[in-house]
Amino acid sequence: MEPAVLGGKLASSLMGPLVKKLFRPDGPGAGLVGRPVRLSALVSFRGETRTLGEKEVRRLAGRLTAEATASPGERPFPADEETAVTDTLTRRLLALGDLDMDDVQAVRLGSRELARHLRRHAPPPDGLSADASAFLDSATQWACLHILEFFTRRSTFVARTLVEQTHTQRELIAKVDELIARTPRPGTQDLAFERRYLPYVADRHNHITIYGIDLRDSPDRWPLEVAYLSLEVTAAQATVRDDSGHPLPATGRLPAEEALAGGSRVLLRGDAGSGKTTLVQWLAVTAARDADRVPYVLPLRTLIRTGPLPAPADFLRAVSCPLTPPEGWTDRVLTAGRGLVLLDGLDEIPAADRHRTRDWLRSLLTAYPGNAWLLTSRPTAVRADWLAQEGFGELTLAPMRRPEVATFVRRWHEAARAPEYEGPLLDSLRTKRDLARLATNPLMCGLICALHRERRGYLPTGRKELYDAALAMLLTRRERGMESELSEEVQLELLQRLAYALVLSGRTEMDTDMAEGIVERCLPSVASAHGDAAAVLRDLLLRSGLLRQPAPGVVDFVHRTFQDYLGARCAVAEGHLDVLVSHADDTQWEDVIRMAVAHARPRERSTLLRQLLAADTPRLTLLALACLEHAAALDPGVRAEVEARAGVLVPPGTTEEARVLAEAGPLVLELLPGPAGLTAEQARGVTVTASLLGEEEPETALAVLRRFRDHPDLGVRRQLVGTWGRFDADEYASEVLDRLDRTDLLLTCESVDQRDCLARMRPWRRLHFAGPHLVEDIVAALPDTEQVTTLRLMTNDLLTDCAALSAFGSLSDLHLAACPAATGLHHLAALPLTSLVLSHIGDVTGLGSLRSLTSLSVTGVRLPGTALTDSLPVDAPLESLHLGRGSIAGTGLRGLENWTGVRTLSLDLSSADSFDLVPELPFVKALMLSGIEDSVGLAAAAARFPHVRSVVLITRPGPGASPARYAGFFPRAEVMVG
Repeated sequence: MEPAVLGGKLASSLMGPLVKKLFRPDGPGAGLVGRPVRLSALVSFRGETRTLGEKEVRRLAGRLTAEATASPGERPFPADEETAVTDTLTRRLLALGDLDMDDVQAVRLGSRELARHLRRHAPPPDGLSADASAFLDSATQWACLHILEFFTRRSTFVARTLVEQTHTQRELIAKVDELIARTPRPGTQDLAFERRYLPYVADRHNHITIYGIDLRDSPDRWPLEVAYLSLEVTAAQATVRDDSGHPLPATGRLPAEEALAGGSRVLLRGDAGSGKTTLVQWLAVTAARDADRVPYVLPLRTLIRTGPLPAPADFLRAVSCPLTPPEGWTDRVLTAGRGLVLLDGLDEIPAADRHRTRDWLRSLLTAYPGNAWLLTSRPTAVRADWLAQEGFGELTLAPMRRPEVATFVRRWHEAARAPEYEGPLLDSLRTKRDLARLATNPLMCGLICALHRERRGYLPTGRKELYDAALAMLLTRRERGMESELSEEVQLELLQRLAYALVLSGRTEMDTDMAEGIVERCLPSVASAHGDAAAVLRDLLLRSGLLRQPAPGVVDFVHRTFQDYLGARCAVAEGHLDVLVSHADDTQWEDVIRMAVAHARPRERSTLLRQLLAADTPRLTLLALACLEHAAALDPGVRAEVEARAGVLVPPGTTEEARVLAEAGPLVLELLPGPAGLTAEQARGVTVTASLLGEEEPETALAVLRRFRDHPDLGVRRQLVGTWGRFDADEYASEVLDRLDRTDLLLTCESVDQRDCLARMRPWRRLHFAGPHLVEDIVAALPDTEQVTTLRLMTNDLLTDCAALSAFGSLSDLHLAACPAATGLHHLAALPLTSLVLSHIGDVTGLGSLRSLTSLSVTGVRLPGTALTDSLPVDAPLESLHLGRGSIAGTGLRGLENWTGVRTLSLDLSSADSFDLVPELPFVKALMLSGIEDSVGLAAAAARFPHVRSVVLITRPGPGASPARYAGFFPRAEVMVG
């Protein structure tokens, strides 16, 4: 819903008073004195004097939502989401008080960008429907329009604007002059052409086909705005940045459009049917309509087919654009950095052509820096760092989650005008696991919807059965009321020959002349086919539903999935098992081989599987195992051999075996067993394997890990906790973490998303926060701080005063590491602390007041005073003490005898001098020493600890570093060397 449409539903008489209530009354003057007046000082619900509380803001947001939903016409979102929408809108309005800008800056920013800032502060909750999210975004922007209007009417605004203009005018003029000098102005011919080209691109790519809706009398194409479903991406590395210039987190999920908006060079990976091409269309249409960049949509399969890859001047001709640009226009666009170059389908060109494609791309990048580049590919087409040196960051299209699948199903049935099938299909997707596993991308979702409607609510199970049903549906469709002259069997025969030719060539499209030649060779054996090859091919293109003509003189399949399926069918029919095996190492043939096993007769299956095993590699052994699900009838001996050989690999018994297994790729995930019958070591191995593949196939990996969430083994549970960062934070928290037995588990939170998930989980007693988190934010995220007994804060420069930790009233174990600004340890005296670790913090003043400690470790910070009794808690019942190098530079070990309860002592020293003035310490039973290896230092240490029974020496590695060398110094103790 566009803001203007929403504005038609909401009267200004409602929005105007709402905005006025949110802000304080005007102040006099132009703000020339003192600090600038920020929004946080303008809003009436911030500061010490609150005139409008959160409750009132919520009431205003609720009224706005209610007015929009009660107005005439269709509801903008489902009724059961009204509370969630109101809550989110409230948080967005409250976020005004957190923005570090003044009213002049806000007006300059514009309503769209101001709304984007508010959306970042309060994103919609996970699971909210796409319609509700769209309403929220529209309502936020509509509110921002009124907010900016309110600012422009304030008495101080005009004066402040004039002052601001005076201050910045000279700088602005200089920048404009520099820009004009650097960027040549487009001529009138260029401008006139772009006025024709941009609308052409917007219209050319503004339609897509939704699978199944093009049946019978339904339209062929649907407007992109109606059919487009916003998908999410995960960042494979931090080189991709958001629109504010900040690196995307390696594990977070973001809307694809938002993530791509900030990346100037992006390699986008996605499985077949994941929506890569549709996303390219959406970006092209959006850029063309906004006119901020000039888009070029370049399908690589088309560019490769035409011979040498085109120079920029030939971009439009290479994609059959009927418009003729002025001479040198593309060069001028790219030189000015105004281009958006969308290269689609790297995986759809042969591997041999990819190297010259990269060389071509490198030359373009060198010649035309500053443009935006997007390249799409299947995940395994090229290695992970294929374009890293060229500055390309990698994004992966994430599988559709359940809310996205539900949104797709609703939109599909609305577009197909078949509402009676929507509810039953959603129920089936929730209850039938095999079906839900297939519905992970727009292709399969559309196919399932179409099959469900065509078969009046019946759906087959299994991949082969689903494809068989889909082929039958597509091959028997009618085009404008006309029946095809070709029977289903004839169509299949011809299509599989075309598919096999493409599979063999490693391509996904062929020239029409080549396709006609293949058809012509088949015609003598196809009795029911009438006419010449051109007529038969034309009939296939018009009526099969599987073959299409994307450009003049070119044919391809509607999707690579059907090409592989039919190619496998032909290979088996021709008896080309040796050809299949010869390509088994090529990941592009993986699905072809699996489908070939499904099509083959029992004896052929046995031959094919034995040849896969003969290669004796983990990947092909696992591929053979994956093929078993398609082999209903198979020699029992072959089945047993495959299972036995794969049984050595699956399940993995050690972490190292798990890592080796993960190298075989995502294929492994569907072969990993559940916990039943596994040893604890095997269960850990399975979870390690699934964790390592979590970034490549998060949905499938999560399905594996979900099965182990009730496992009692501590190692398994620690693995499940430790892999949180590889998955969507909220989904993993609800599906796995919240179901774990928390005994002896420490939960680590690194990102803000992970921290926010704590509010939606059962309380965790042991928590670790890595990175810059405000303690106030941590407290706000926890449902009950009194439940926390262990807290670790690491690499946190936002912790300045330990007084904030007083909120954790039950805290017994505290670990502060790399918190360089942390001070005020005396505030911790009221807590029941028994264990404290301090490493590289700002100041240890106040440590002496912590009298309940039984375990203490201090490293990386110098203790004040001349003896340990000057800084450590004198009357604390210490039992374990660790003093790191540098911490006792001023105190030495003087006064150590004060803590007679210490049984375990760990020291990181630099010389034997540290033992000066230290008497015998007979109460120490376990000793760890680091930094002293010479006989003088060891003899001095042995003399001070006569009753020690266990000694660990941390020494430099070398041939002499053995326990026997040092045993003589501690004759009554067990000596270990680390």
